[in-house]
Amino acid sequence: MTSIIAAMQDSLLLIESSKTGWKSHEYLKGSHPQSVTFDPRNPNRVYCGTLGDGLWKSDDGGQSWERLKNVIFSNEVTSVSASRIEQENRVYVGTEPTGLYRSDNGGESWHRMSTLNNLDSSKSWSFPPRPWTSHVRWIESDVNIPDYVFVVIEAGALVRSLDGGRTWIDRVEQGPYDTHTLSTHQKAPKRLYSSAGDGYFESFDYGQTWNRPIAGLKHHYLYGLAVDPADPNTIVVSASQSAWQGHYIEHANSLVYRRSIENDGSGEWKVFRNQKEQLLLFLPQIQKIMETSMPLTTADYFILLIQVFLGES
Repeated sequence: MTSIIAAMQDSLLLIESSKTGWKSHEYLKGSHPQSVTFDPRNPNRVYCGTLGDGLWKSDDGGQSWERLKNVIFSNEVTSVSASRIEQENRVYVGTEPTGLYRSDNGGESWHRMSTLNNLDSSKSWSFPPRPWTSHVRWIESDVNIPDYVFVVIEAGALVRSLDGGRTWIDRVEQGPYDTHTLSTHQKAPKRLYSSAGDGYFESFDYGQTWNRPIAGLKHHYLYGLAVDPADPNTIVVSASQSAWQGHYIEHANSLVYRRSIENDGSGEWKVFRNQKEQLLLFLPQIQKIMETSMPLTTADYFILLIQVFLGES
């Protein structure tokens, strides 16, 4: 059985495959989930950070949830990350206002990594919709080296620690300013992939220097990012012309791009094939979501997306 957990605007959706198709279940209604992650060492354990309702944990694959009280000094949990390195039983949590916490025992106890807030760039961190504050948008534990961790501040910085968050190296001038999604790759040590509001960025030296391979990319406000686990040169991103088009359904206009380096060394971005047909298929469902906020409609829409991308519809 395949299980997918999606953080929606006001709840979590657990999508499960079965012999009769996909089934959906809704949890944490009204919690405004921001980030959800499975623990690689324990596939039944899931963490979810919410905006206003703190940090939650499930030990049965998302069937039931427990709020972790008095462990994080903020109810605004904007990011959660579990280390994928086998010898690390480590979980990181990021908050608004910007704060970073680390657990080395599977979430039983937590320590604030307060030196993050002492960086020089912290004076300029600011989230445009709430310019008086900022938050940790993404935490990426390196998949190759223990204690290497990269933290994205929205907006203003992508910073790195080589000792598990005890000390920090500040942003570099040519690096991304507004990263939304960051990734490392087991088959490409030292490589970072950044999908950002200011474009697409890559580093091959753990963020000391950056380049911007954007040939073919006609939309430059990027959000989602995924890298093929088997091929570090095949990347997929979601892209819009602006934050307005990327985040608000009444003005939604986003595309999915794919980039793969071929034998001749080229690696131009291309719009995901059959996307126009997929968008036409989604329009009736999108219209239903705009007219009603019924969770079942949203769940049906999400299942439809899964079916299309898996070639089942």
